[in-house]
Amino acid sequence: MPERPQAENAAKAPEATKSTVAKKTATKTARKAAKSTVGTTAATTAGTTAGTATKRTAKSATKSAAGKTAAPRRQARGERRIAQLLEAAASVFCRTGYAAASTNAIAREAEVSPGTLYQFFPNKEAIAIHLGDELLRRARDMHGQAFLPENLDKPLPELLDAVLDPVIAFNCENPAFWALMHGSGIPGITQEREELHSGLLERVQGVLRAFCPDGSPEELNRVSAMVLGVFKAALDLILASEGAERAAYVAELKTVLLRYLEPMLATPRPH
Repeated sequence: MPERPQAENAAKAPEATKSTVAKKTATKTARKAAKSTVGTTAATTAGTTAGTATKRTAKSATKSAAGKTAAPRRQARGERRIAQLLEAAASVFCRTGYAAASTNAIAREAEVSPGTLYQFFPNKEAIAIHLGDELLRRARDMHGQAFLPENLDKPLPELLDAVLDPVIAFNCENPAFWALMHGSGIPGITQEREELHSGLLERVQGVLRAFCPDGSPEELNRVSAMVLGVFKAALDLILASEGAERAAYVAELKTVLLRYLEPMLATPRPH
């Protein structure tokens, strides 16, 4: 009888062992399932994150491409607006003179608000300088065309036509040029005007020197200054008139210069 509990215990031992093994197996299975779940969740999360990142990258690329396309359009609109404001300023400067002009008047002429004007120019002087720089550049190009070397081989009347016609036409087409160069008083423009005048004086001296190689520097400088003085005085009258009256003033200017220069330049230029 005393040995019976041992037999019962012995019988129970395999059952306990089986239970322990079963628990361990269940634990391993649970761990594998947990790992599988974690892996699946991680993969899902990674996929979702990657998808979100791809969408963001695509959106960013789209925005970047749109920005690159929009930039030239904004620049083109800005350039058109500046041209519109400069054209309006030219009209106002011619009509009222620089001193009496105002940014409000220029904005009204351009049919924009003063706020729009100030997006591009801080004040009236900045507008005048920008406009003056553009006109000076075109004036220099025009002078280069008027004083071409081949014009020196022409008779004096044709030489005067070749030089004076483009210069007069430029000033008639751009009356703001004369208004800014001689009426603004802006230091930067005044300096540019003086440089332009010096360059024009040298060109006239070059023409005279080609016809009168023996002329003294003093004489050539004096005659060149007289020619420019006569031209500027006549240009005031030319710009103040129109049509047939303007053409008559142009003809008078050429007659005056022809009669003034003819005695000096009548002798054929030596080759």
